[in-house]
Amino acid sequence: MRIYISVDMEGLAGIATWGEVDTSKKEASEVLHEHLRALLEGLFSSGVEIEHVLICDAHGSGTAIPYRICEEFDNVSLVHGPIRKDYMMSGLDATFDRVIFLGYHAGIGTKNAIMDHTYSSSLIHNVWINGKRMNEALINAAFAAHHNVPVCLVVGDGALGEELKREFRGKWLFVDTKMGLGRYAAIMKPKKRLFGEMKRAAAEAVKIPRNELVLYGFDTPVELKVEMKDTVYADLAELIPGIERIDGRTVRFVHNDYSVVFNTIMAIVYVAMAARDWRS
Repeated sequence: MRIYISVDMEGLAGIATWGEVDTSKKEASEVLHEHLRALLEGLFSSGVEIEHVLICDAHGSGTAIPYRICEEFDNVSLVHGPIRKDYMMSGLDATFDRVIFLGYHAGIGTKNAIMDHTYSSSLIHNVWINGKRMNEALINAAFAAHHNVPVCLVVGDGALGEELKREFRGKWLFVDTKMGLGRYAAIMKPKKRLFGEMKRAAAEAVKIPRNELVLYGFDTPVELKVEMKDTVYADLAELIPGIERIDGRTVRFVHNDYSVVFNTIMAIVYVAMAARDWRS
């Protein structure tokens, strides 16, 4: 079995503020490493023959996960570094059997969701695909489905779990790490209990028959709408070929290939960064 793990940070236990996801700090790196190690221990104790695990470092600049994780477990490799195609899902293709999301969080605008955002808290106000408000887990699950790879397990905050339950169809497992009290406060689950739940869920998730798992996709053509935080960000985004400006802060893009739509989201983020950094 080949397993793909996309790893973010805001949905991890022990995390409530932006300073706590700064991986230049040893504490943040250790929190991430502990969660990932628990997940991998669960996978490799399942009794299922696992040929390969590819971990995608999908937080911030993609430099959050210590390389030593590849020394601790056999057949584990790591996608690391910024500015890459398919960013939060780089390296995924149809050869993988299932996908796991670790440390994921609810979408922007969700009440009592820790550090709620969708791809960028400073640049994007909202994202819709085919009229549905998105979070990162839904956007990325659809990319996996584009390659016919289902989702089997999500580990994240409780608000995310409620969002996914409304959208996912099929068998999948969710482990909640904390319950939000606001954007920067949560009740954290006890570490020993959480890591035990993660290990058990990982071991169980790889045993669910693939044809019963979640394939979350969209009908074509796929319509992407992104509402920016500022009109200047939309000024730049509309310069991307194929993008239509529909109001002061909102741009629209339509395509039949979901992977093109998926990468257009990051293209919009990157060009908007140029305007943000220029103003600063």
